[in-house]
Amino acid sequence: MRASEFDYELPEELIAQTPAERRDQSRMLVLHRATGKIEHAQFLDLPEYVAVGDVMVFNDSKVIPARLRAISPEMEMLLVEEVAPNDWWVLMRPAKRARAGTTIKLNENITATVLDTNPEGHRRVKFSGIENILDVLPQLGETPLPPYIKRRADSADAERYQTVFAKHLGSVAAPTAGLHFTPEMIKRLRDRGAQTAFVTLHVGLGTFAPVKTDNVEEHTMHAERFVVAPESVQLIESAKRVVAVGTTTVRVLETVAADVRRRSPPPDVGGYEHSGRTNIFIFPPFEFRVVDALLTNFHLPRSTLLMLVSAFAGRELVLAAYAEAVRERYRFFSYGDAMLIL
Repeated sequence: MRASEFDYELPEELIAQTPAERRDQSRMLVLHRATGKIEHAQFLDLPEYVAVGDVMVFNDSKVIPARLRAISPEMEMLLVEEVAPNDWWVLMRPAKRARAGTTIKLNENITATVLDTNPEGHRRVKFSGIENILDVLPQLGETPLPPYIKRRADSADAERYQTVFAKHLGSVAAPTAGLHFTPEMIKRLRDRGAQTAFVTLHVGLGTFAPVKTDNVEEHTMHAERFVVAPESVQLIESAKRVVAVGTTTVRVLETVAADVRRRSPPPDVGGYEHSGRTNIFIFPPFEFRVVDALLTNFHLPRSTLLMLVSAFAGRELVLAAYAEAVRERYRFFSYGDAMLIL
C-alpha cells in the first residue's frame, strides 16, 4: 500500500491545543464496522456500549517529564530511552552542538556528556552529578507535549497529559485514548459488568514518526518495551469481547498473540508474564487475533496509528469517518476527541 492512501485534509484549527475542561467531557464518534453506521455521542456514553463479559484493556505506562533545557550551551534535550541508570538515548536541538565528547550543563550540578550518535540522529549521553537522572525529573524536566501542540507545557499538563491509572514510568508520549478516563468512568464500566485489565507499553518517539517511504511496507517501526502480567493474560483469555483502549494496547495484545501462535506446541499462556520489545507494524490487511473493539483518538495523516486503525475497520470506512469528524468539527490528536470502533 502507498502512504498517500492514508492522507486526509485537516484544518489546523481542529488540532486540539489544550485538553477538554474535564477528562470525560470529550465527544465520541462511534463507528460500526459491520454496517458503516456512524453515531455522534459523548465519551460519557461509553458504558452504554459495553456489556457483561467485556474486558477493557488499558496501557498503564506513565509519562516521564522527559524534556530538559540545558543552560550551557543553551539547547533542548528530550529523553528517548534508558540504556542504564544515567545512560540515555536522547533527541537534541540544535543537534549540531552535540558532537561526541561534548559536555552539556543542565544546572550547576548536573551535566550530560555525549557518547555516541545513532543512524536516527539520537545522541547517547551519560549524566553526571546525580545518582539517577530520573530522581530529579519532576523538578528539572517538563511534560513532553507532542510537536503539533504549539505551546510550551505548563503545570496543568503534568496532570492532564497523564492517565489516571498511569503506574509504570517509561513513556515519552501519553497513551492518549486513556486520557479521557476518570475513576468514576472506570467504576461505571465495572458496574455494567465489564472487567478491566492492564498492559504496559512504554511509548516512544516513534508514535509521532511520519511514514516517509512511499511503500508502506518499507517503513521501519521503533521498538518499544512492553509487559503483560499473568493476571491480565488470564482476564483477556476469558473475555467474551476484548475492548482495547488505544493503539498502543492493540500493539501489545497482537504482539503477544503472534508470539504465542509461533510457539509449537503452544503453551498454556494463562499464568505467566509476557514481556519484551515490539516493533509490530499493523497496516491493511491484518488478521486481528485478540482485539474485538477499539477506543482511540483521531490520528495524524499518513501515520502508523491511522494505518493500524484502518487495518481494524477498513481504510475507506475510516477515512469516511474522519471526513465526517472534520465536518462535525471534532477535536483531533492527543488532547482531542475519542472514536469508538465496534
